[in-house]
Amino acid sequence: MKNIAIVYWSGTGNTEAMAQTARDAVEAAGATPTVFDASSFDASKLDSFDAVMFGCPAMGDEELEPDEFEPMFAGCEGSLDGRTVALFGSYEWNDGAWMDTWRERTAQDGARIIGTVVAYGYPDDAANAELRGLAADVVAATQA
Repeated sequence: MKNIAIVYWSGTGNTEAMAQTARDAVEAAGATPTVFDASSFDASKLDSFDAVMFGCPAMGDEELEPDEFEPMFAGCEGSLDGRTVALFGSYEWNDGAWMDTWRERTAQDGARIIGTVVAYGYPDDAANAELRGLAADVVAATQA
């Protein structure tokens, strides 16, 4: 059975809800999910997983959460080359451009990005359906 890490930071509970949906969807797709908050994960754990789903909301001026998530993610950079990765998160202002920037940054590190999901505020049925599909795609990509 494939192992998928789901690593997130959430301030309001929106991205945490998305991480829980991802966890359930990974399990339903036949893999083993392990959920970490950002402060409990670092690059040394990457080799224990077949893929990783990172979740972070937009903060400030369309950026990753600066105190826990950004340092953790920056520490993983340089170790994402060739790894199967998906990104998710929520936003409540601007236009969600933080996800485009984050995706580009992750791709430049050499990650194999399966996809992204964004939710405006608390994830609605459409966002959850997208997230379930993304999680299934991540699991399928690890079996290819």
